[in-house]
Amino acid sequence: MFDASLKYGILGMARSGIAAAYKIRELGGNAFLSDLQSRDKIASADQLCQDFDCEFGGHTDKLLECDTWIVSPGIPLNAPIIQKGKAAGIKMISEIEFGWQIKAEDSVVIAVTGSNGKSTTASLIYHILCESGKKCILAGNIGDAFCGFPIHQPGIEYIVLEISSFQLDLIQSFAPHVAILLNISPDHLNRYNGFADYCASKMNIFRYQSPQDFAILHLDSPEITRRDGNLKAWKLYFSLNAINAPAHLDGKFIVMGDNRLSIYDLPIMGPHNQLNTMAALLCMQALEQDISSSMKAVKSFRSLPHRLEYVDSVNGVSFYNDSKATNTDSVRSALTSFDKPIRIILGGSDKGEDYSEITDDLQQHAIRAYITGDSRYKMQQAWLGKVPLALVEDFEECIRLALEESTMGDSIVLSPACASFDKFRNFEHRGNTFKEIVRKLKSEKEQA
Repeated sequence: MFDASLKYGILGMARSGIAAAYKIRELGGNAFLSDLQSRDKIASADQLCQDFDCEFGGHTDKLLECDTWIVSPGIPLNAPIIQKGKAAGIKMISEIEFGWQIKAEDSVVIAVTGSNGKSTTASLIYHILCESGKKCILAGNIGDAFCGFPIHQPGIEYIVLEISSFQLDLIQSFAPHVAILLNISPDHLNRYNGFADYCASKMNIFRYQSPQDFAILHLDSPEITRRDGNLKAWKLYFSLNAINAPAHLDGKFIVMGDNRLSIYDLPIMGPHNQLNTMAALLCMQALEQDISSSMKAVKSFRSLPHRLEYVDSVNGVSFYNDSKATNTDSVRSALTSFDKPIRIILGGSDKGEDYSEITDDLQQHAIRAYITGDSRYKMQQAWLGKVPLALVEDFEECIRLALEESTMGDSIVLSPACASFDKFRNFEHRGNTFKEIVRKLKSEKEQA
């Protein structure tokens, strides 16, 4: 329920904060926008200043005049302004929580989180629902912000949300009818006080559910199963190993009751995507959708950019863009998705992970690891003498070296295990740069 008498402080003029501000204005409320960046760094600053009271270049005590803060997921909860707000007793929520509070009652919310696979699984659920003729939206950590849609108006049947741990940190009532936790592996350890805190953040997705809701969980993950004992929602499990799980793998088939889907019919490659597909199909079961029809819809899904995306072939060498692989667990998924060892390009801005966690995987599935970016020396320290390595500081030269050392039939995969901010704006910019370089290499070889 929206209270127009409250004054909202928006911390961070990024996508979700701006969407929340305009939704507040649309509902007749008042929002004050604040950002640490200078005005010239905010693309829409001029328009925002016309529409709202704004401040740039720092957070002032004007924020303390607000009743509730909607905090951007990019702002750490140990930031000085957050600590100051807590001391003042300011109520703080995420844009996801605000959207939940104002959404129409007839919309069913499906929320997907996990260290890896969120975007693919949320997009697959959205695809299946669209194929079945449902009116639905895909939002959250993918595409447009939750509040960027007319969610306060009736008529949207299903709202599919990709949710990050940062977005779950400030929920107070958010209770999706179907909540999916795909996996938990070390990530964002530069943001949390250890792995246990990160896991607790992920488990928040189930916190306010009721027995009438559904929790879809990965049975093969000990980090999940050791934490799922107190969930109120009805639990549905998926697994590559346990044949008693409601969704499981039997040989080369995904099995749910009497329904079977061949893994060769999946348009997305790798065991991790088999798990993502199971989670999406269990969501359809929870929503009482026809599973046979849902399996048919899966076959027409297309993989998302920057997630084991086939780019091109140069002199018989295949290139794959997996720029979204920003942690070691996602790199492990990439390594095990190919039938034979690959040449893998790693490195970027470090997030505090222990790269030795994938030493065995690299030994088994990589011909050579080409490491670049700010994390290259830390990676070298983890793998020196254990994995064939090449250190190349320049991103393009790294790709060129991998091609020069390849033979026909090899695969070169960009799967960094790191964030992209050492050299790129985001993982999309890194992936698109990779694709541009591959296209340039192909052109050079054709003209030679």
